[in-house]
Order: sequence, then structure tokens, then C-alpha cells
Amino acid sequence: MKIYDITVAISADVPIYKGDPGVEVTSFKSIADGSSANVSHVSLGVHTATHIDAPNHFIDGAKRIHEIDPEKLVGPCRVIEVPEDVVAIEPEHVGNLGGLIRVLFKTRNSAFWATPEDGFRTDFTYLTPATAKLLVDSGVVLVGIDYLSIEKSGSPGHPVHITLLEKEVVILEGVDLREVKGGDYGLICMPLKYIGGGGDGSPARTMLWHNE
Repeated sequence: MKIYDITVAISADVPIYKGDPGVEVTSFKSIADGSSANVSHVSLGVHTATHIDAPNHFIDGAKRIHEIDPEKLVGPCRVIEVPEDVVAIEPEHVGNLGGLIRVLFKTRNSAFWATPEDGFRTDFTYLTPATAKLLVDSGVVLVGIDYLSIEKSGSPGHPVHITLLEKEVVILEGVDLREVKGGDYGLICMPLKYIGGGGDGSPARTMLWHNE
């Protein structure tokens, strides 16, 4: 069995969605300074690097991160490889899902992770509202993409997010699929379970596995 860690590491260098909090990773206590143990401190926004969006991200009063059904986060998943010249992912790019309910889109975005010094990019490939509706109508419970938003940058009203989140579809953003080919895999996506704030999202250690 081959395991692919598709999680983007949290660090001070990771690109951050415009307007979101930055990342700080510091040493709170250290053995070198005389403490009995090393203890680190991490400060970040919950939509940093590889993360999921909970319904309350865009629908106030909807389910929060600790209320997400864990069965949506583990199981068979299809990676759909989209041609590099595609910027807007349309319904015709989805194909026949054959009953699969978890989908990740591999796009030209994955190459962006090689140059974090470019900062947050707004020219990423994204889903159109029609594609979001198709996925909902197909019974998909989790949909992911290889950059920090599943929706076109600056999209008025956030229709893609709303279409998915109002049906409690888990949105997984910021996965790194550079080493993954299109095809069928197993998925495990483990967000932090916390209570407080908006509960609108969480970083998520995410992996795919494939029986080779």
C-alpha cells in the first residue's frame, strides 16, 4: 500500500489567503533555556494551508467544525486530473463518478506549492457554480482542490461555497497533489476538533492511500 501525504506544512512561509491571519510558530519553553521540556506555540487562522471549511464559514448558524460527520472524512475518493489549460472547472470535467462521494481536483494549482515565495495567488483554477451544483446533485459529501480556495478569487456572493455548504458538503482546500496521479484512492482527512470562535474551519492532516 502506498500512502501519499497531501498536506501542505504549516509554516511562516506558507501562502495565506488575502486578509487572513498570518502564521507564527515559536518556542514557548525549551530544554536549552532550562525548561524540563520543549513546548511550542502555534498561532494561525483556521483556513491556513490544507484545511476544511465547515458550513458556518459562510452560513451563519450552520454546523461548526466539531459537528461535521466524521464518516464524510474517511473512505473511497477519486482524484480528477484537470488539463493544465483549464482555469474554470466545468461540469464536463467531472465525468462519471460511478457513485463515489468524495472528489479531489488536481489542477495546475499544484505546481504553485513549489514557489511559496510568490505569496497568495489569485489566478488559481476553481470550480464554477454549475459544477458545485452537479456535485451536490450527485450526492458528493466531500470535494477538494489543490489551492487555498475552491471558488474564483473575488467571486461576489460566494455561490460555490454556499451551494456546497448549505448541503453540508465538506470543502477541502489547499491539498498538494503534485505526487498524485488521477484515479481512485482511499482518503483520510483529520481536522482539529475544537469548540469556540466561529468553528468555521480547521487545518487538516490529509492523506491518500492506494493499493499498488
